[in-house]
This record gives sequence, structure tokens and C-alpha cells, in this order.
Amino acid sequence: MTDAPALLGVYLNDHLAGATAGMELSRRLARNEGNWAGELTRIAEEIAEDRAALQDLMRTLGVQTQLYKPWLAWIGEKATRLKPNRRFASRSPLSRVIELETMRLGVLGKGMAWRALREAGDPRLPAERLERLIERADRQADELEKLRQRAAAEVFGR
Repeated sequence: MTDAPALLGVYLNDHLAGATAGMELSRRLARNEGNWAGELTRIAEEIAEDRAALQDLMRTLGVQTQLYKPWLAWIGEKATRLKPNRRFASRSPLSRVIELETMRLGVLGKGMAWRALREAGDPRLPAERLERLIERADRQADELEKLRQRAAAEVFGR
């Protein structure tokens, strides 16, 4: 398939944009959630490491970074902070639920990207590294789901 390298470049650059937004969101959530800061800080650090791993794999494959995509994702993440949340001077408890849902969706997408790279079977990509990244994404998704459930129970529970 002659379009495969170009399509892979688009795919990985789209995931790099998502990773940029996810890294920013995870850092913000870790800063704003004092009670859960330890768990969220570790996840935010791992998400930043995963973004760097993606960039490294892109270099290995010779995929050039389309700089405008991560930049637009960074701006988009900042713009999401402007949404109304029925609070003006403080952070809404609902923000935690929405942000944890968003982070989990992003991590699930990241796991799918690692799996797609594994399924591509390119010999330049170290299979063991992809397996570790897949396992970490699965663990992060599970941890974020547990945090999301706790947050939802606090906000919507009796």
C-alpha cells in the first residue's frame, strides 16, 4: 500500500496532538485536586513520558512532526477551561468528573495507538517497548476509571 507511510504520519501526528492536550489536562488536574494529587501527579508524569515515547517512535519511523497540531491541541486544552460550570470564583466539583472522563478516553485512545503500531509489525519498532506502553495505558485507564467513579459518587451521590 503506497499511502501507508503518509497515513501513518497523519495518524501519529494526530495522536501527538492528543498526547499534548492530555499532558496539559493531566498536569492541571493534578495541580487542582489536592486530595488526589499523589495519584494524579504520577499519572501526569507517565503521560508526559508516554508523549516523549511517541515522539521517539515517530523519529524511529522517520515521521516528521507537524508542529501546528500539538500547538493547536495545547491551545484547545487551555480553551476548555473557559466553559461555564455554574461557578465563577471557584472550581466546580463537576470539573473533576468531566476531566477524569476526558483523561480516561485519551488514555484508551493512546492504548489503541500503541496496539496499532504493534499490529503494523514494523521491525524498527521494539515489540517489548510497545508491550510495556500498552500495559501502562491499560493500568492508567483502570486507575482513572476508579478515580472517576469516586468523583462521580462524591458529586452525584446522596
